[in-house]
Amino acid sequence: MIPSFKFHAALDLAPVFAEAIVEACAGRDASEAPAVVVPVPLSGARLRERGYNQAWELARRTARRLRCVADAHLLLRIRDTPHQLALPPEERAGNVRGAFAVEPRRLREVRGRTIAVVDDVMTIGSTLAEIARVLKGAGAERVEVWVFARTPRPGDD
Repeated sequence: MIPSFKFHAALDLAPVFAEAIVEACAGRDASEAPAVVVPVPLSGARLRERGYNQAWELARRTARRLRCVADAHLLLRIRDTPHQLALPPEERAGNVRGAFAVEPRRLREVRGRTIAVVDDVMTIGSTLAEIARVLKGAGAERVEVWVFARTPRPGDD
């Protein structure tokens, strides 16, 4: 199901996957809600190739259900990178280093706030760690990572 959603436009799965994220957030105090929910941005070329950003499909639905603001333009992808899946784990952090930035005219929207970053699947976390580093560097007080699936760590059964 995940490859169909991610690579083959099975967008009818987005509400189901977003609901998994919503359920994971159940029971949290409304005062802990993030100021904004952002998707992991795709490069322009990858967005044109795919026709949609699966992380945005999840972020906007999740934010709506949690009564949060979703914003697809606060976080930018400023450098295209090879697919992470094509790389060995030890090369993934370097692959995404410098690939993201906060929209420069909107830095004040990040400072002192909690930002939730949404993606579909977390493998080893290199992309999400780089985004968290960028957001914290722009002044975010806290960065949360919301995904609906995680690949098993090596050695996990």
